[in-house]
Amino acid sequence: MAPAKPKSGKPKGGGSKGEGSKTDGSRVDADKARTLEQLLATKEIVISCGSGGVGKTTTAAAAAAMAATHLGGKVLVLTVDPARRLASALGLEQFGNVEVRVPVEAFEAAGVEPRGELWAAMLDTKRSWDDLIARHAPDEKTRKAILANSIYQNISGRFVQSHDYIAMERLYEIHSSGEYDLIVVDTPPTRNAIDFLEAPDRMGDFFNSKLLRWLTAPSKSRVMSLASKPFYTVADRILGSQFLEDIAEFFSLFQAMAPGFVERADAVTRTLADRRTTFLVVSTLEAAPLHEAEFFIDALDERKLHLGALVLNKVLPAYLRRTATTGVAKRLVVDADELAGVVPDVGDHDDVARVLATIGESFLNYQVVAKREAEQRAGLARSPEVVAAVPYFDADIHDLAGLLQLGDQIWR
Repeated sequence: MAPAKPKSGKPKGGGSKGEGSKTDGSRVDADKARTLEQLLATKEIVISCGSGGVGKTTTAAAAAAMAATHLGGKVLVLTVDPARRLASALGLEQFGNVEVRVPVEAFEAAGVEPRGELWAAMLDTKRSWDDLIARHAPDEKTRKAILANSIYQNISGRFVQSHDYIAMERLYEIHSSGEYDLIVVDTPPTRNAIDFLEAPDRMGDFFNSKLLRWLTAPSKSRVMSLASKPFYTVADRILGSQFLEDIAEFFSLFQAMAPGFVERADAVTRTLADRRTTFLVVSTLEAAPLHEAEFFIDALDERKLHLGALVLNKVLPAYLRRTATTGVAKRLVVDADELAGVVPDVGDHDDVARVLATIGESFLNYQVVAKREAEQRAGLARSPEVVAAVPYFDADIHDLAGLLQLGDQIWR
């Protein structure tokens, strides 16, 4: 069992690098983790990714619960997936943008005594944007003007790209605060998770772009070029002058905060690439989710981001691949009539024989699938440091005890 991580001795946010890194933040060779426990013991941010319906949210919550139980310290599971599944999985009635602690009584009900604390939060896009404006507006007048602007109100509450950027900003803010020893992030489904990764760069590019300078120019100067004047004349006729004024005001106000946004976007990008950040890809071995997993693994490799673990859910049990079980199944098929004669009286002899033969055939069919899964796992296992398999569960996971049961499958 790994020792609890002391809060005072662990680097936080933008602080100094730990042992095994260079002063410029680039990653150096180190011993690879062999278990999820070893991996999480050395990380501060774990980002869980995968397609919808593969157990990504549940796996993120299970990993966080296991870290709080065995590694100690203060652990946060942060979901940026709009689906509200995490609350029920943790036994919480609800939670939102402000972190809430999973009560100790929930662990006691699961029969464990955690060494640390487990906290949970879910991104509230609108509130996070408002908080960001409050922190970075140069003065109170600018803050109020932005919050009241109709364009800002629509962008902060509805636009998908707004959600992606503020999710990364919120993660950076929490990590920089030094409040938590480990943050486990549950992202949207895979393709959207790529937007999640690219959002900081897109924000930085936007504030450095010619487009922003072009949009803000009319509000800075009453002189319009001959090329732009016809556009504004037509736009004013179609959209209305108030709409154009709101656009001009919005971009002009945001331009005042541009340096801060660019600086933060760069800092968020560096955090993703930092050696203390790792990615956990969750999938099943079905064709579509597996394709998504491979797509995301390639995306991480292209961006030189650390792939720490691959968790494969709903994997068939290992005993199906044992050679000895093949002979048993074949005998059920071939000698079904004979074996039916020695089975206690449970019904018609022919019916018993048919049942035994069907069981044997089904087992052999499952065995073929299990062997194919093993080959797929072997092919994927070359990329991440840790590969963990989770079998089918008899019942849905709906409480902390279930999360810890799943966690036991992936932890060591």
